[in-house]
Formats: sequence, C-alpha cells, structure tokens
Amino acid sequence: MKKREETDQRRDDRQACDERMETVWREEGRGSALPCDQMGIKFAPQLLKKNSNEEDGTLENKHTEEKVGNKTERIYEDSMRFSLRESDQQPEAPVIIPPAISPSLSLTDTWAPSVSNRSPPSISATPSFSSPSPYSSPVPSLTPPLPPSVELSAVLNDTRLTLDVYKGGAAVLQVLWRSLPGHLRGVQYLRLGSEDKAGLDGALEVLPHLTQLRSLAIRGHRLCDTQGSLLPGLLTALPSSLTSLSLLKHLDLSFNALSSFPLCLVSLPHLSSLLLSHNQLTTLPPDIGQLSSLSYLTLLGNQLVSVPQSLGQLKTLQNLDLSYNFLQSLPEEIGALEALVKLQLSHNNLKRLPETMGSLLSLRELVIHSNDLRVIPQCLTFLPLLEMDVRNNPIGSPPTPPPLPPAAECAETSIPELHLGFDQHSFCVSSAGCHVFLPGAGELLFPPGCLVKNTRLKWAEKLPDRKWVWLEEHDFLLSRPLELLPHGVTFLKPVEVCVPYHGARRREVVVRRFDGQSWSTLPTLTRRGSQNHSRHPGGRPARLACCSVTHFSWFVAVSRPVRDSCSLTPQGALLVSSSDPGVKLHFPSDSTLQTRVITLQVLQVSVAEVQELSADREACVSPLLCLSQNPSMDFLQPVKVQIPLPSGLTGHTVDMACLHLLHGDPSAHTWTDITSQASLCVTHLYAIFYITHFSWYWLWYTTQRCVSGVVRRVYQRLKQFRVQFLVQQRKTDPKQVLLQCLPANKVDGRVASLSVQYDGPQPSDLCDLLEGEQFFAGFERGLDVNADRPDCVEGRLCFVFYSRLKNLKEVYVCPSQGQDGPVRGQVSFYRGEVPNDLPVEVSRKRKGNDSQWLATLPLRLPALNSEKPHMEDYQYPPLNLGDPESGYLTEANLLAISLQIGQDWRTIGINLGISYQELDRIQYKYRDNLGSLVLDMLFHWARGQQGAGPGVMPKLIEAMEESGRRDLAEEIQDIVSLGRRKYSESLRRVGLDEEASSAQGEGTHPHVQQ
Repeated sequence: MKKREETDQRRDDRQACDERMETVWREEGRGSALPCDQMGIKFAPQLLKKNSNEEDGTLENKHTEEKVGNKTERIYEDSMRFSLRESDQQPEAPVIIPPAISPSLSLTDTWAPSVSNRSPPSISATPSFSSPSPYSSPVPSLTPPLPPSVELSAVLNDTRLTLDVYKGGAAVLQVLWRSLPGHLRGVQYLRLGSEDKAGLDGALEVLPHLTQLRSLAIRGHRLCDTQGSLLPGLLTALPSSLTSLSLLKHLDLSFNALSSFPLCLVSLPHLSSLLLSHNQLTTLPPDIGQLSSLSYLTLLGNQLVSVPQSLGQLKTLQNLDLSYNFLQSLPEEIGALEALVKLQLSHNNLKRLPETMGSLLSLRELVIHSNDLRVIPQCLTFLPLLEMDVRNNPIGSPPTPPPLPPAAECAETSIPELHLGFDQHSFCVSSAGCHVFLPGAGELLFPPGCLVKNTRLKWAEKLPDRKWVWLEEHDFLLSRPLELLPHGVTFLKPVEVCVPYHGARRREVVVRRFDGQSWSTLPTLTRRGSQNHSRHPGGRPARLACCSVTHFSWFVAVSRPVRDSCSLTPQGALLVSSSDPGVKLHFPSDSTLQTRVITLQVLQVSVAEVQELSADREACVSPLLCLSQNPSMDFLQPVKVQIPLPSGLTGHTVDMACLHLLHGDPSAHTWTDITSQASLCVTHLYAIFYITHFSWYWLWYTTQRCVSGVVRRVYQRLKQFRVQFLVQQRKTDPKQVLLQCLPANKVDGRVASLSVQYDGPQPSDLCDLLEGEQFFAGFERGLDVNADRPDCVEGRLCFVFYSRLKNLKEVYVCPSQGQDGPVRGQVSFYRGEVPNDLPVEVSRKRKGNDSQWLATLPLRLPALNSEKPHMEDYQYPPLNLGDPESGYLTEANLLAISLQIGQDWRTIGINLGISYQELDRIQYKYRDNLGSLVLDMLFHWARGQQGAGPGVMPKLIEAMEESGRRDLAEEIQDIVSLGRRKYSESLRRVGLDEEASSAQGEGTHPHVQQ
C-alpha cells in the first residue's frame, strides 16, 4: 500500500511539472508538451522490445492497455535505462524539439526508403518535452518533428537515415546524436531537408562525426508551404570539417543558395557523383580538377559564365550537365574528357564549340539546343555514334553585328499610351512616339524618333475576304486583316505591329503582309498583351503576333506547321525537327556545290482519323514530312532521312510487307508508293531511307492494296473540316437573322451562348469544308433578303470559311412580294467557287451552286400584323435615298448598315446633322434597346433626306468617315457602285447605253468616289 502511494505521488509530481512546462511552451508559441512517461512509452517500441529481452524477458507482454500502475512505471524506467546504456553522455538540460508544420512524405531519389508502406503509426504528433526525473535521464522523442503517419523505423533503418520527408526533419539529427551517437556513427546514407535554417545549422555540426557516410543529400524543394509552393533550400556554405567524410561517394546539394563552390569537396578522394543544380554559383575553383574519382557532375540552373581549364583533368567524368547557365565559350581542355559519354549544354549563350571536342571518342549524346551557334564543328561529324540535339540555334545565319552604343541624348523615357475606342479609327503620333492600343486587343508601338512631325494615321479591320488573305498548304487564318493607313508613309525607325489571334496548338504563328501586289511572311514574335488591355474586361491578355515594319500595309496572323530551316553548304549538315526530335535529315559532305536553304515541316496526323477514313482498323501512319529547298535541284549525294515508325510499331513487330513509303507531289496532288526505290530500312523505333530530291514523304502501315489511291483520298479528307450551320432569329425581332458556320466541336457552346437572345432550329447535319472555301446562303420559299449588298451574289449571301474565325453574318429578312401571312421558309447553304488547289477528280464534283447543296434549315416569319411593330415609325413609305443614276440606298440597305453601328451611334448622328435635342429624345425613348435606338436615329435622318437627290450619298459617307467608321463608308460606297452598275446594265439591255455613258461621263457627281 505504501509503495502504491509513493508511485501515485511521483506521478502527481510529474504531472504538475508537465503542466508548468505546458504553460511555458504556450506562452513562447511552441505548442504543447507531452508528459515524460508518455514520451518513454511512445518512443521506439522496437527499442523497448530489445531492452526487455536484455533485462528479464518480461516486458513484451506487459505493454498493453490493461497493464497500468506499476507496470507502466516499469516500462518507463526500463526505456530510460536502455537509453543510458546506449548513450555516451547524459544531457542535463531538457531537449526541446520544435513542432512540425505541414509535413510532406514525397520521396524522389532512388535510395530513399519508402514511408508510405510502413506499419500503422504509433507516435504522436503532439510536441514533446523532456524534464529531469529522479528515475531516468532525458531521451529524445521524435514527436515532433515526425508526423503521426511515420514511425521511427521508417526514417532510421539500419544504415539509412531519412529526415527530409517532413518539415524540420534536420533538427532531429542533432537530437539523435546526443542520445544515440553510437548508432549514428554507422549511418552510411543520410538525407536532410534544407528549408529549416536552425535545424540545418545544428545538423552541419553533427555531419563531420558521421565518418561512415557514403551518400549525403541536403536538398531544397523537398516540401511545400501551405499555398502549395516548394520551399527553397537555405544552405549557403559547408563547414571545412566535412573533409572528414573520406568515404563519401554521392553528394546532392541541389536547390539551395550556394553562391560559391564549397572548397572542402575537392578533398574528398572517393566522390563520384556531385549534384549542384539550381544554386547561385558564378564560378568554379581551379582545384575542381582534383576530384579524380568524379564520374557524374551536374551544375544545371546556376549562373556560370565560364568553366576553368582544370575541368579537363576529370579523366573519369562520364556525365556533365551545364545547361541553363550563361556560358559563352568552353575551354579547349574539354576535349581531354576521354571518358565523357553525355554532355548537356542547352540554354546557354554559346557562340562556338572548340575543335578539340572531336577527341571525345566516348561521347554518345551532345545536347546543345537553344544557344547562339551558327556553325557545328566538322570534327563532330567524325564521331559515328554521336547523337546531337541542335534545335533553336541560328545555324547557317550570318553573325549578328554588335549593338551600337546608346547615344547620350537617347535616354530612356516613358512612351505615352493611347487607348482607342471602336469609333476611333484615326489618331496622331508625334516624334515622341506612342503605344497605341486598338479595340480588340491589337497594339501598335511607335518608338521615339520614328516620325519627324505630328502625323495622322488610320486603322481599319477588314472582312476576311479572299482578296485580303493568302494561305499556303496546311495554313490556318487566325485573325481578320488589319489595314494601317496611309500606305505611303515611311518610318525612320521600325514600328512594332501586334495582331491579336486565337490559339494555335503545336503550330507556328507568323504575320503576313500584303503590299497591294504580293504577299510576304515577316519575322514574328508571339507574346501576351498588356494586362490592362484584354478583349474582355478583367480577362486574360490576348495573344499577339508581333512584327517590325517601316511602312504600313495589310497584315494578317496565320498559323502553320513549325518550320525548321538551315543553310546547307558543301561540308554537309544535320537538321533536326524542333516539333518532333525523332525526325532528322543527315546531309553528307559534297551533297551540294552551292549553299542552299533547307526547310523542314512536320505535320502530325491523327491515327484514329486515318483508320476511319481508310476503313482499315489496322492502319497507322507516321508524321507527314514536307521538305523544300531554295534553289530547288537534286542533291549530288543521297540524303539520309530518319522518321519515327507509325504509332504502336517497333522494329521487332513491324511487317515490312505492310510498310509503305509514299511520295507526295503538292502541285499535282498525287501520292506514289516509292518503297522499293528508297531502300527503306527500320531500327527499333525509326525508319530510315535515302532521297535525292525534296517533296512530301509519308510512312504508312496498312494491309490494303493500291496504297497510293487510299492515301490520296485520305489526305484530301484530312484537309477538310467537319462543320455545322446555324440559323438563329433574335427573340425581340424575328426578322433579324444570324447565320453562322462553325467546326462541329464548337457548335454546342455557341448555341448555349446564343440561347439568351436568339432562338432557332437545331444545327444542321455535318458537312465538309476546306479552309478558305467559299459557300453561299440562300433564302427560299417565301423569304427575301436585300440583294443590294456587296456580299450578295445572285440573291445569295457569300461566305468564306475559316476554321479559327466566326464566319458569321446578321441580316434582316422579309417576306417575298405578295406574302401577307406567316411565312414558313428555309435557308439553304451551297458550295461556292471551286478552290484552285483541288485535284481534278474533286473539283469536277463541285461545279455549280445548286449542284453543291450542303444543308437546309427552316426559318419562320410571323404575319406582319400579328406582332407589335419593332418601331412605330415603320408605318412610313419605303425609303430610297439618292437616285438611280448616281446610286441609291434602299430601306433594306439601311437596315443592314444599322446592324454594324454600336455605341458610336451618337457621334454618327451629330455628324449627320441631327440636333442634340433629337438625339436625347431618341436615347430616352429607346434607352433599353440599342438596336431600336440606332434604327430610329438612322431612319429619322433618312426620312428628312427624301427628295434631296444625288447629294445624299456623299453626306452619309462623309459622316461615317468623320465618325471613324471608314469600314461603313467603304461598304456604302460599294453599295452605291453596285447600284450604278445595275442601272447601267438595265439601260444597256433596253438600248439606251449612249445615254448611260453620257450620264456616267458627266462630272456632276463628285460624291461618287471610285
């Protein structure tokens, strides 16, 4: 009984001590404390088991939930005694371990033990605290930093110690060293995180004592913060005492803040792998050559400008990575690395490679892409097993002259900005320059000094008519043509023109310019626009295709397959595709006598589409190669072409009888099987063949016969787009009809967005159209549309299909003459003019409008008296402005023009001479309906001009130009010209051509501008 009371007294004393320390911890913000007896129970059950076997063999059955009281005291005291036997010294001060925060258990290196497969947790996440006890000495408790899902055995396993799987793990190393130094001296593999500065400093004090270490990792970027961002490493230096780690072979110090190479490393004789990537190293010491055992060295992602000559003394080095630095040259001694197998130098500023690299006979892989190399040393071509990656280098280009020093008077000044509205189509630029932001996210950057005096410039966005667009094979139009005026102005400095475009995945975006006679492709850079200038308020900045020009013209953005080019000299060359590195062209020496420009394009093709179109479920294809050169002539030596095998095939599984190499002629639109003529052979992953002239090449794997015919049909179908047509009527005014043609994958989203304001039939069935193909929409069965439109041909609206644009028109329709009741009409779509690049057998099927019907959709109009008029002013007689001889506008013309007027209606009204009071009345009357407001303004002016004669048209055109709507002025001009031409033709038909000629020859109509 007395012994029981003593036990209870000791437990009460410990509880009171723990409560006092709990208060201290909370005041200092350290968390909570764990009673010492719990610490002993929770610490290392496997150690308790070992201790119990050594003592009396009775403890392993006592540590249960039913055994309490004296048995709990016995377990606690036994664990303390085991700790004393293992320790060399007993610390008198309490051991405090900071709490863990946001533990992460991800392991990325090869030798680190896995923690996720361990047994269920048996340690608490509550911070622990050790206090002096009359019965035991302090023992380390790993709770924290160990999280509740990790046992001690998971991080301390034989000779491996892993402390980088949770935050603050480095602090545990010092705690374990104080308590278990004998066990730590045998550790050979150690991993530490470097995101905790205090714990890292303590760990660096312990490291020199761990002389058995073979592998050491002190890395950053092992854990994430509460926002999901990787925590940086805080290691800035290593202690010189680390030279005691004479057995160290592997050292990883990646993702830290080292600004200088730790000199203690050169004294490690057995170091074979050194990882210093993603630090802040600017130089390497000359003593680095003393690392005689080094075989793997990575310095990726530092700030190195050069490397020392002593690097050539690393005779055992096999893998060297110097990527993502600022290297401008390499020492000649690099050729002495006789064991080097892989050398990575990408993303530097290298301008040349030393000729001594030809001595690297063991080199198998050389990665030098994304540098400034214009010539590849000839010596590298004599290394037969070497594979090189030379992408993104200006190979063959002339050297860039050094930049001129900046003039003293040209100090950097901020360029003024000018944001234009939709109704502002002209602006002034002075000699100070200007950054102009166009509506729709386009930008114009005028540098200071590009103009001598103030100059008024204009801009206009054209409809994507084919006269403003030029597309090559496999090109897509990404923007509407942008016209910049005046065309004759010349700038003293290049002006940056940025055309907004829609996304083009895995394709190259270029700007093309039309100078009025021919098209040219300009050097183009792509970037995001200004954050404060996007298509939609608060939206993501638009994509911009930017080019530099010295005079204004027409500009469009076009996407095309990525184009790689090089200059071929008599010495030979190697061209690797940047979009598919598996595609390579090897040009041997003496393959040409004069320098040629070689161009390579790789077009990826969907295997699923090929299988569907060819009706062969086993068919598969390689990428399509489009090869060209300037000048075009045969090569003197066969050119070796390497291309990946079709998807799913290897050199061991391919049946050579089913593998076909097709040669395509882009001008004749033919495909020829040249398998037997090209000496086709295969490796494990690639097909290799030799050619002497350039064209298109395509590798097919199919069981079908007559492969050429199948490939020709499949290729033509692949060029076409699966589209659907939409016909929608505005709910508030059914006579306003929206027509649109869209690729099938965009239809559902478009219908959903239109459903708020529009209603109409379901989209049409699927049809096929080519990029840039013309089609027409005809209103039939009692429906009529204004035919006096420039885009109206024989009563049908003309469209040109571009897959990346909207292909949309909105028109007013009316019942045909004599139709008084409701009309159940329809809209039919027909193919138009035959594209010039179609094969004969395809174009033969596309002659005539009616014979090329695509789709028909119903369209209903209610009776005129069955709905409330859109505007009561429609009760007036029909309007006809102008006169037939000089041209006129009908009421339908005005309706079509009104659809293109938006928020600039008031400016147009003022320039038309409408009073402010009348404009205010119109605005108040239709304040909730912009469409009705525009119509009332336009028709109010038109009714006042009836009977005014030929002077009406110039006034309307001038008002549009003064309002900045040059596009509408040109459209009105086209309508007037069309009316005059029809009037002249009607006079000619009735034999009055002389009067028509005299009427046209008179100079009494200065308002008609041709």
